[in-house]
Amino acid sequence: MDSTEQEAASGQVATGSFREVWQDTIRRLEQGDVGALPVILALALIAIVFQIANHHFLTPINLANLMVQISATGTLAVGVTLVLLTGEIDLSVGAVSGLTAGIMAVLSAKVGLPGIVAVLAGIAAGTLIGLLQGFWFAKLHVPSFVVTLAGYLGWQGALLWVLGSTGTVNLNDPLIVGLANTRLPVIVGWALAVVFVVAYAFSQLRERQQRAQAGMEARPVSVVLVQIGVVAVALLGATYVLNINRNANPRGVPIQGVPSAVLFLLGFVVLFDWITRRTRFGRHVFAVGGSVEAARRAGIGVDRIRMAVFALCSTLAAAGGILAGSRLLAVNQSSGSGDVLLNAIAAAVIGGTSLFGGRGSTWSALLGALVIGSIANGMDLLAFASSIKFMVTGAVLLLAVTLDAYTRSRRQLSGRS
Repeated sequence: MDSTEQEAASGQVATGSFREVWQDTIRRLEQGDVGALPVILALALIAIVFQIANHHFLTPINLANLMVQISATGTLAVGVTLVLLTGEIDLSVGAVSGLTAGIMAVLSAKVGLPGIVAVLAGIAAGTLIGLLQGFWFAKLHVPSFVVTLAGYLGWQGALLWVLGSTGTVNLNDPLIVGLANTRLPVIVGWALAVVFVVAYAFSQLRERQQRAQAGMEARPVSVVLVQIGVVAVALLGATYVLNINRNANPRGVPIQGVPSAVLFLLGFVVLFDWITRRTRFGRHVFAVGGSVEAARRAGIGVDRIRMAVFALCSTLAAAGGILAGSRLLAVNQSSGSGDVLLNAIAAAVIGGTSLFGGRGSTWSALLGALVIGSIANGMDLLAFASSIKFMVTGAVLLLAVTLDAYTRSRRQLSGRS
């Protein structure tokens, strides 16, 4: 093997080709490293099927509504992803989102506190709940499943107590209402999209360079460029669609500008992706998820990591609940109940985060939320019954978990962790 072939084998070729991208993809699939490919293909298939069934599916107004609809679920799914990375589960995120939104609503509408104070109080309540549950699990050694299941029941009761006899609290504070319902100016939406694409490209290329300099396996440049290109086309295309000015809805309101709820969701995804992949805390989270005993022997404070992860999960649940309340302009006794918990966990798993811990990313929460939201949105357009929607979502979740188990066994056979 000559020097050029050696460079190609190590994935450090400076220039690439379609053949190189294809070979790298096949190699990763054979080793069980499917990445986000199944989710992307599923999204494409969902879009094609529902567009054929109903030509309104890919219209700007429906896509804008879809992005707003998944903002709360996606935010909860980011928190669930953090817990799943440690190999644990949090069954209380839906109830926590409802309770913290209720606290915000009561403080704003009934007590009369400023919107920003009410929002911060709701988020702080979520953080305290997460710390309590994390402490109970990490220090008292009660399984996370049991602790958060108790929280699922208890926090629902707390929501009923907080709301009182009224049962529903309408939101009218401009700041709270605007969290999910504001449309960004067109120029701001484009500027944010371009900045994000540039930052993403820089991050991916720098990561590849660092891995190559450290003598680690690095993906071919062509593969990285294709990945950057796909993200750029998807994001800029979405920005273009959301910035189209059309009076397509019954009220004649122009559909123009990226919804603020989308900005919050992307902000959470990017922030926690950076935390998990670029910080010592993030590396410790993956280490705990890979092997708790090995993490302890390496000197990692496992209990501290677990408590921090559960606190972050509940904090994000609070943020998601507040976004949901802002979108609906009210908080009621059913907030955070129903399929909220199922969708949050399903989004994280469908997006590619492993239930076995140690594998995944916050981007999986976004992709999974898009899958769940697209299916629900498409079936709503087709007027499907709720029973059908639950069964379809359950089937998709089962397929995602099956794929996770299969790829895990393939990685073990190929000697990959």
